[in-house]
Amino acid sequence: MISSFLTQDHQRCDGLFAEAEEKVAAGDWEAAGKAFQTMREAIEHHFAMEESVFFPRFEAASGMTMGPTQVMRQEHEQMRALFDSMEESLRAREADAYLGDSETLLIMMQQHNAKEEQILYPMLDAHLQAEAESLVKEVGGVGN
Repeated sequence: MISSFLTQDHQRCDGLFAEAEEKVAAGDWEAAGKAFQTMREAIEHHFAMEESVFFPRFEAASGMTMGPTQVMRQEHEQMRALFDSMEESLRAREADAYLGDSETLLIMMQQHNAKEEQILYPMLDAHLQAEAESLVKEVGGVGN
């Protein structure tokens, strides 16, 4: 249940990412700024769900604090740095710089999401099965 919930959220975020990139490529800077903000907020909400709820509960249940959740947190920080750079490029209306960072971020997100979906999320399902439904309800408000 947790795995499918978080995987669906990845897909939602991917769609928002593509929309922002399309607006930048078209040179529609006002729409690009709005689309980027929507995308960034969605991904930050996703990170918050993981970092504030799912990861700590998994670590408590499994005893693993330096394993996959630590790697995911580090990758979240790397992505946040790219968001900052992309936002600067948007303000400066530098499409090439934005799209270069966007390409890097896309590769990073694809690899990150694959690790989560294939390795970490099944571990969350296994360790948090009994409280999965309540956790999914709890995260509805995280980051909003």
